[in-house]
Amino acid sequence: MLDFKVKIGLVPEVRDLGDFKTRKGIFEPAKGVENKNRVIKHIRENFEDAITEFYDLEWLNEIGVLYKNSDIERVCDYFKAQRVDAIFIINCNFGNEEACGRVAKEMGVPVLLWGPQDMVFEPDGMRYTDCQCGLFAISKQLRRYHVPFSYIENCPVESEIFAKGLKKFLSVVTMVKNFKGLAVTQVGTRLTPFKSVMYNELELMEKFGINLNNVNMAQVEDKFKRIIDSNSHALMDDITALKAKYDTAGLDNELLKKMLAFVYVYKEIFDETGADVLSSECWTAMPLAFGANPCLAMSILHDMGYIVTCESDVHGAITCALLVCASRGKHKTTFGEFTVRHPENRNAELLWHCGPFPYSVKDESCTAKLFNTKPSFKAKDGGWTIARFQGDGGKYTLLGGEYNTVDGPHTFGTYMWAEFKDLCKIEKKLINGPYIHHMAEMYGKYADVLEEFCKFIPGLAFDPLED
Repeated sequence: MLDFKVKIGLVPEVRDLGDFKTRKGIFEPAKGVENKNRVIKHIRENFEDAITEFYDLEWLNEIGVLYKNSDIERVCDYFKAQRVDAIFIINCNFGNEEACGRVAKEMGVPVLLWGPQDMVFEPDGMRYTDCQCGLFAISKQLRRYHVPFSYIENCPVESEIFAKGLKKFLSVVTMVKNFKGLAVTQVGTRLTPFKSVMYNELELMEKFGINLNNVNMAQVEDKFKRIIDSNSHALMDDITALKAKYDTAGLDNELLKKMLAFVYVYKEIFDETGADVLSSECWTAMPLAFGANPCLAMSILHDMGYIVTCESDVHGAITCALLVCASRGKHKTTFGEFTVRHPENRNAELLWHCGPFPYSVKDESCTAKLFNTKPSFKAKDGGWTIARFQGDGGKYTLLGGEYNTVDGPHTFGTYMWAEFKDLCKIEKKLINGPYIHHMAEMYGKYADVLEEFCKFIPGLAFDPLED
């Protein structure tokens, strides 16, 4: 399962000076400590929660900041012991560029750089910290160490700029944490007609540490039969709950029981293989083997926190995982493919699939039905993010963009109508490659998070959807 909890090591630091203990005026350490105290307090009060932990340096010395190069090893040892997922360098005055660079290099985790804006100018012209000036120096040291980093522009800690920047970084860290070592299980073999979803298992492991497992259809069949036989009471309860949400007209309880049994089958596979996401065979093997489609189960599982993508699309499963992590679990993904143009709007496209959208994204004004045994409803309107992780010719890119929904014709399946700035340009991008028409979408605007994430993944480049 994906893990949205992150640990951030806070690295408040100031400049080391020969007269450190007695210095007054410019670069006065006491003023840097005042900055540190205000910033750490604000971060803990406003950003610490059940999935976000911060570790500071109050234990390091009497002022709780890094300034001596001789303390670099101690700081790194402490953060490694706490297993932090990232560090946040807080430049409290001009700062110590060498210490910052060496800590960042040694830690090897995502780095955020920022310093509070100087707001105090005394009548005699005295200023105390010059935080912004030091940021320029620290950033160059990070570059020389080849350390990728995120940056929040110099601003007051109480500003919306800071809040937005820190939240963005927390999303990026969540993505990096889960992507490195992501566990993907493929259920069944690739759909024979769909060569477009082929992937290179060896490259995914060698380049990104992604671990691929497989469960064959004989194993799935064994699980399915056992669950049908042993979970009859629970499945009947599930049918009752299903009928409270969906119009199930024309479908008897025996067929509904089979459709819902896939929920338990997939959950068992998640547990047994330690998967973060599943990619599954669907409409070719499942009806033949079990007399039912798994689309409804995929929809239900998404709302339970289990991502299962259809049509054996491993790259699609990885994309869904990245998007969910970008929202830190706040939103669920859909798996709508580019399907047909809007009949009246040249920049609008039907993002559709035969039924795997989670029920939680349903437009409240429409009724959910089971059309041809598969969920059928329109997704809610608003602003969405769209993405596609893709490998092609040994190169990997993450396509990302945003759109707003628009009105369009009613159709079957799970769907939405998406309006882009220039759909013709996007169509040509998909035709020329490397991307296929399968896309992952998520409510909210996260394209900037996807782009920032790619900074920290060697071998993965961000590709703006409408660039």
